[in-house]
Formats: sequence, C-alpha cells, structure tokens
Amino acid sequence: MPLKFSRVDPLSFSDHFHLERNDVCYYLGEYTARQGYTFSPTNRLILNLKKKPTAKSSELYWKQQAISEAARALRAVLASDANLDKLRHATLIPIPPSSMLGDPLYDDRVTKVLREMGAGLNLDIRELVKQRHSMVPVHRCEDRPRPEDLVGNYTIDEELAEPAPQAAWIFDDLLVAGSHFKAVQRVLCGRFPGIPTIGVFVARRVPETDELL
Repeated sequence: MPLKFSRVDPLSFSDHFHLERNDVCYYLGEYTARQGYTFSPTNRLILNLKKKPTAKSSELYWKQQAISEAARALRAVLASDANLDKLRHATLIPIPPSSMLGDPLYDDRVTKVLREMGAGLNLDIRELVKQRHSMVPVHRCEDRPRPEDLVGNYTIDEELAEPAPQAAWIFDDLLVAGSHFKAVQRVLCGRFPGIPTIGVFVARRVPETDELL
C-alpha cells in the first residue's frame, strides 16, 4: 500500500458521483473494478478485507492479515508527526456494515482496522452511527442506494454521543459512489451542527478504462 494519502480530486468526482464540491476525502490506494486479486496489491487487500465472516477459516486468515495490513498503512500516515495531533483531536467513526450485530454476516472489519491502527495511541474511536436494521449489501442491489435512501436507516448511538466530537473522520475500506459517506455525514451534521467532516478510505474504486459511467 502507498504510505501517503491522496485527496480525491474534483476531476475524479465523476467516479464518486454523490460527493459534493466541498467534500474532503482521502485514500491510500486505487481498487480497479471487476479485476482479481493479482491485478494489484490494492485489489488483493480490498478483496481480502471483504471476505465474508462466514468464509472458511483459511480465508478468514487472509481477512485478518488484510485488517492488519490496512491498519499498519493507515497508522504510518495518520500517526506521523505531521498528523498525530489532528488525529488525537478527531473522533474516528466507521461507516456501519450492511448487516446488524447478531446477523451471521455482521462484519465490523473497519472498526477492527481502526482499533488495531490506534493501539496505544489513546484515540477517540466510536461506532457513533448505527443502523436501525440490516440492509442488502450494495454489490447485491440492482440499483445502488442514494444517500437519501440510507439516511433513514442511520441513527446516532446516543450512549456514545458525549462528549460531542469536535471533528468527525469517517472511515471505510472502499470509496465507490460515496452514498454511505454522504449519509453518515448528514446524520452526524444533523446531530452535531457545524462539525467538520472528512472521509478516510483505504482505497477508492476506479473504473476500468473502457467502462462507461
């Protein structure tokens, strides 16, 4: 994985069409759609991260390896001298998985990445946004959900709402259209008006060169 962040450039917003001009999102690598593990190190990492919790134990080994690799890469950048003070003053919020706690498909891989990344750093990591009910994973939907389709299913966990966050860093493994990021952002800003938000992703999805958007 690259050990530096790239910012999603407005010229690339067409790849993530729910993002708005004032959104600030960072990513480490680029994942190419519909390519396999061998296409790039980032493809391998993302595909291993996304292995289902119900997979065979041999596959879950590689999932855990991917969690640790993503945590190390994020820590190398976010815990650097240039960023550590800002990191410690932010609340790190994972985007909720599509399945609820208790569902066999519940997958808290992003939370695990954050906790491993922040080990020993005394960071404010909170699952502050939660779902009201499980949803069909995006890759199984005929039509990708829009932010407005997701907002109603997201709510603030009021037991975790204090102290009020001063800045919200919203984390996920892969930035695709940006709908989940925007929905979480809207819920947070509705509960904590004026809070600054950024998105932090292990990778962004880029289309194949001949793919029509």
